[in-house]
Amino acid sequence: MSGHSKWATIKRKKGANDAKRGKLFAKLCKAVEIAARQGGGNPEGNATLAQAIAKARSNSVPMDNIDRAIKRGSGAAEGADYEEFWYEGYGAGGVAFYVQILTDNRNRASSDVRATFSRNGGALGEPGSVGYLFESKGQILAKGEEDEVMMAALDAGAEDVRPSEDGVFEIITASSDLFSVHDALAKNGIDIESAELVQIPSTTVAVDVETAGKVLRLIDALEDLDDVQTVYANFDVDDAVMAQLAEE
Repeated sequence: MSGHSKWATIKRKKGANDAKRGKLFAKLCKAVEIAARQGGGNPEGNATLAQAIAKARSNSVPMDNIDRAIKRGSGAAEGADYEEFWYEGYGAGGVAFYVQILTDNRNRASSDVRATFSRNGGALGEPGSVGYLFESKGQILAKGEEDEVMMAALDAGAEDVRPSEDGVFEIITASSDLFSVHDALAKNGIDIESAELVQIPSTTVAVDVETAGKVLRLIDALEDLDDVQTVYANFDVDDAVMAQLAEE
């Protein structure tokens, strides 16, 4: 896994306090609402909505919250008018950041993101400065016996299967193959933790413990902003450094 994927896994294991969890729920419901607005409220005919619902449920968002978000998005209930755009920038060590924004106030989002980069030793870049370093892919996190997971995933068309020490496998697919691979794994009895579209870096920057700490602080600060939906960064660290950071 990349450094960002490793850190995301560690944070899931450590859990979150009520405030952080509430903020995560709000962001996941926002994604459901936008997907429903763009493609309709029926997940069977809206793959983006199905993905947003699956991600919300994998993070224990109550179905009542999800249903209300679908109603807002499909016009059955009043909701905000969100727009999506991306910010590109750099953190410590020249690590590239690709930040997804979902907001009903572009000026607020721009001001908050710019200030957060500045306060944490980063800098915003021009549009197109780092976006080319990332590619949209499907990512499935699953548990099971290594041979069973790898065989089921590769037979279903997955591009790569990356094992980790804690028994979670990161399965990478083409964006268009995410749901077909997901369904194939489920039919084979594989335990799926999450399935979503992500931005995978084509190249990574190796960082030491000091630089990794700065990068992770910037990621956490950005993720704490209400208008920031997802943060991607192309850093990589070895397992020993990540274990040291997880203990802090």
